[in-house]
Amino acid sequence: MRIKKDIPHIIAYVLLGIAAVLLVVYFAFAAYFHSHYYFHTRIGTLNCGGKTAEYVEKSNTQNADDYLLTVYDRENNKFHLTGSDFGFQYNSTGEEEKILKNQNPFLWPSSLFHHSDYTLSASTSYDADALKEQISKLEFMSADYMTAPTDARIEIEDDNYEIIPETMGTTTIPDEVLKEIEAAVDSQETSVTLSDACYESPSILSTDSSLQATADQLDSYMASTITYDIEGADEKLASSDILKMLQIDDNGNVTVNDDAITSYVQHLASTYNTYGDKREFTTSKGDVVEVSGGDYGWVIAKTKEAEQIKSDLAGGTPVEREPVYEQTAVAPGPNDIGNTYVELDYSNQHMYYYKDGNLTFDSDFVSGKLSNGNGSPDGVYKIVYKQSPSVLVGETYHTEVQYFVPFAYNVGFHDATWQPKFGGDWYLTHGSHGCINMALDKVQEFYGMIEVGTPVVAYYRTPVELTSESAQISNAASYVDKNAQ
Repeated sequence: MRIKKDIPHIIAYVLLGIAAVLLVVYFAFAAYFHSHYYFHTRIGTLNCGGKTAEYVEKSNTQNADDYLLTVYDRENNKFHLTGSDFGFQYNSTGEEEKILKNQNPFLWPSSLFHHSDYTLSASTSYDADALKEQISKLEFMSADYMTAPTDARIEIEDDNYEIIPETMGTTTIPDEVLKEIEAAVDSQETSVTLSDACYESPSILSTDSSLQATADQLDSYMASTITYDIEGADEKLASSDILKMLQIDDNGNVTVNDDAITSYVQHLASTYNTYGDKREFTTSKGDVVEVSGGDYGWVIAKTKEAEQIKSDLAGGTPVEREPVYEQTAVAPGPNDIGNTYVELDYSNQHMYYYKDGNLTFDSDFVSGKLSNGNGSPDGVYKIVYKQSPSVLVGETYHTEVQYFVPFAYNVGFHDATWQPKFGGDWYLTHGSHGCINMALDKVQEFYGMIEVGTPVVAYYRTPVELTSESAQISNAASYVDKNAQ
């Protein structure tokens, strides 16, 4: 069989034929790539595989004529720059042909498996001044369009404070905008998004340590609550109250507003001072009289209390204490007289001494003569001191007494052996210069039991006018300034 013998030759002829065809194809493409770019070749933004240098030049020239750059601002709004407005054009430097000549046409098969990218240097030109002018005309470059950045800050509200974040704003930095757009144009980009470098930035960010330091100061102050130990009252300088007293300076330092502290201390004094207050007093006769005036009662030392508040607030921890008092009373709260006191009923010319609520002593007396302006002072006072013997000195008298127990300025209890009787209406015509005249044995007994600091409640049951210096100085309730009328 001859056919079987010819098969190897046939296969050889076929293979030779295929090889011949492949060689023809290979050399045909090699000849083609003498004047055309490899497959997968990119020059700049142009895909030019299988294209000629003339095609690249013409395409780039046409693209330059139609060049449009889209600019995105910080808020992703877009604006356009047209190349023809700033003289954008393509300038062939011969690099298109050089790239073509530098490729080996006989190595064209390698282009099937990898990409070739080229950039043409100085292939475009434009009028820099015209570009700058066109950029300045963009809407986002106008003052009306821009919003200034704001610093992060702390705002104090009614009950708390809040860290307000910064706002970035849209105020541009012209030189930076020009730099980034020029770079995009030089690279023949068709779009560019302006970076943060193109905008003015806030000076203080919400993450800044200085802002946190301010918040820490506020927290420390707000933790310094003050709970006041005042009988019958629920008085507290709470965190929200403290916050209203604070102020933040330009450097973020927290300080206490002196006026706010003064106002709060005045509130304390107005609320809890009992000095000279009107008091309803149940007399020994069982009726109720209104007593005011005098120098007795709780008095908050406003200057020292303000200083103590500042010190407490600087401590950063809760405090529980009494107010700083300039003067105290024997009993806490509004009913500060307590149940140990002396009662002077001027209208009935009788006195009572109660010890722990029990009547321990009582006596008639002769008080100041009203008709010549020497009426004894009314109000709430306290025993200032005791002295035995003593000398009473006035403008018209110099009198030695065995016992003297003052309670209001130079007015006090003392023995008056010159008085023939005590009580009744005798004081109206034979009253003292203002002191409480008592029988020697009575004042001796009283002197032995009374203690310094004991409250003295003195009152008239009918309206009177007191004009003496002692009544004025002792803040008597019935004092009348005749010179002011």
